[in-house]
Amino acid sequence: MSASIYSNSSFTDTPYGLKLQRTITATGTTSITDIPAGIQRVYAIVIGGGGSGASYTTGGGGGGGAGGYSAGWTYISNTVTVGTGGTGTSTSGTSANGGSSIYGMVMAGGGAGTDTSNQGRGGGAGGAVTGSGFTSGVSYTGAPTASTGNISYGSGGGASGGAGGAGVSTGGGGGNAAVTGTLTGGAGGRGLIGGGGGAVGTAGTGTGGAGGTGDLYAGGTGTTGTGITFGGGGGGAGYTGAGSNASANNGGNGGSGGGGGGGASTGGTAGSGGNGVVYLYY
Repeated sequence: MSASIYSNSSFTDTPYGLKLQRTITATGTTSITDIPAGIQRVYAIVIGGGGSGASYTTGGGGGGGAGGYSAGWTYISNTVTVGTGGTGTSTSGTSANGGSSIYGMVMAGGGAGTDTSNQGRGGGAGGAVTGSGFTSGVSYTGAPTASTGNISYGSGGGASGGAGGAGVSTGGGGGNAAVTGTLTGGAGGRGLIGGGGGAVGTAGTGTGGAGGTGDLYAGGTGTTGTGITFGGGGGGAGYTGAGSNASANNGGNGGSGGGGGGGASTGGTAGSGGNGVVYLYY
């Protein structure tokens, strides 16, 4: 006789004996003053904002990294900070990191915007601290950083045309600087929270990379077509929502709860990262 853990109520992500009491989605720093007297410790899940994708005048930009995921017990605090996703623009060679989230002593960094020193690279995922370029941040578990599409708790951004690494929070897919031929952007990494897909801008047939698929939600799709008005990358899956699809040469936005934004091609607008979120159990 076999049993599925998915139909067994004793298996749950809710800490034993606790209830989800607060879900904080408002970005920035806000006050928390209503935790009942006598409660000195709470269990917090903290997710940083996703990084934005990048856009370039020619060719395609990489996708942004997913926001970090941290969880654990902490003393109570009267403030909470939720990170904002990095904002994607059409300005060539720019991207934006996601903001960090923190409650008490549980913190999660934002996903990195793409590595703009190298057009082909995607952004690294956040850990307990924010990723940098194509390198992820060190996680709250102590798992090391990763780069160039490598696997870790927070994975690295993809190389040119390559996928972001697999992990819990994942790196963005690589874009491609080439402007001719049949090209495909790198997909965002697969994990709990997905990085954005990389973009391509080519006179030939171009397909933008899909946003990373998450454990809970799907990443957005990239666009396909002939010519430079196609090739945007899809937004990465967030912890609380799906990534959005790319449109023409514009990147899709990352899903809420830290998804990375998709890259844009040939002057399109890159996707923005999804905002972070904080959950409190007691």
